[in-house]
Amino acid sequence: MIVPMSCDVVLGIDVGTSGVRIAALDRDGRVCGMTAVPIEVPPPVGGRARQAPALWWTAVRDALAQLDLSGLAVQALAVDGTSGTIVPVDAGGAPLADASMYDDRATADLVARVEAVAPADTAARGASSPLARALEWREPPTRLLHQADWVAAQFTGRVGITDENNALKTGYDPVARRWPDWLGETGLDVAMLPEVVPAGSVIGHVAAEAARALGLPPGIAVVAGTTDGCAAFLASGALAPGDGVTSLGTTLTVKLFSDRPVVDAGRGVYSHRLGDRWLAGGASNTGGAVLLAHFTREALAELSASLSAAPPTGLDYYPLTRDGERFPLNDASLRPRLTPRPPDDATFLKGMLEGMAAIEASGYAALASLGATPLRTMRTVGGGAANAVWSRIREARLGVPMVAVDSEHAAVGVARLAWQGLGHAC
Repeated sequence: MIVPMSCDVVLGIDVGTSGVRIAALDRDGRVCGMTAVPIEVPPPVGGRARQAPALWWTAVRDALAQLDLSGLAVQALAVDGTSGTIVPVDAGGAPLADASMYDDRATADLVARVEAVAPADTAARGASSPLARALEWREPPTRLLHQADWVAAQFTGRVGITDENNALKTGYDPVARRWPDWLGETGLDVAMLPEVVPAGSVIGHVAAEAARALGLPPGIAVVAGTTDGCAAFLASGALAPGDGVTSLGTTLTVKLFSDRPVVDAGRGVYSHRLGDRWLAGGASNTGGAVLLAHFTREALAELSASLSAAPPTGLDYYPLTRDGERFPLNDASLRPRLTPRPPDDATFLKGMLEGMAAIEASGYAALASLGATPLRTMRTVGGGAANAVWSRIREARLGVPMVAVDSEHAAVGVARLAWQGLGHAC
């Protein structure tokens, strides 16, 4: 009898807003298995977005239990989490309170305390700042962890390690590669900040007790992960400077791999560090929500099928659902521009698609004007990626080739980091 050889894989664990997804990825980047388990999102209490970390771990355990690893030899794992989600823990890693989620908002006085001392180019400013939210803990915890840090610690038993991407919004300086001195001036106990390592670094191994409980081989390497947004970018296959990924969802988000970091806090532009390269990005208020404000999904599909990309309509639209834009313009009073309204719906829709393509092109041009590597190739994720005529309009406007994405799943992207930790690129 021939005994089949096992296939080496790594596990990418994506802890997202409403669920956990795990991907098993082989050395060639093929997905050998994938599972997803939902997380019940509790309603906001008093306007605050909080969640018990136990919910994350239950979903991770359930997803692992459902993942068929027959014939697969797991070599490593890595975890990504929502950017800006933080949890206070004791020395053993036990939560001292529910996690403050990425979309939670700090009180105005604590936001002001941060902004009084924070430099203009830090990602720790603003109402959703995890640094400002951490100042609410009246009884200082032993450690502040991010969501991905806490989940990784459940595997290793090591508490107090984070990656450069998750640390960014808490005030970490990715250029100097350290926690800056000004953090202490906010009143934060800097001793509670975790040690920061580059994404893709080995931070430990799955502890024997965890391995037994989870049905995993002992000694699997645990690699520092990243944020869910960075993981989704890596999943797309964009790996070279000049590779861009646009997310066409409710809003329009652009991300660009660059040789250099760029920052424009006024427009929400920051750069995550990935090795010696950078992932720069910004988000516009235009996007699918504008289209759905004027058309049903069924009408969008029907009208799009009847459109051709050329010739252009000549309409100069700036599609928004309400006043205010953040990127590529920073203008809280910018009004939607959707006139003149042509008599037929098809032309109106095409004009909006052209307007969004112009905003997208301006976004990448804005990143380049700040010093980022100019756009060279384009990948697209999100619901709008399936709209063929929109893709043709965008390709003509951007002037770069469109490339199919490898995957839209962040779990695949963070699995690639796990392979990186083992010294293998896929």
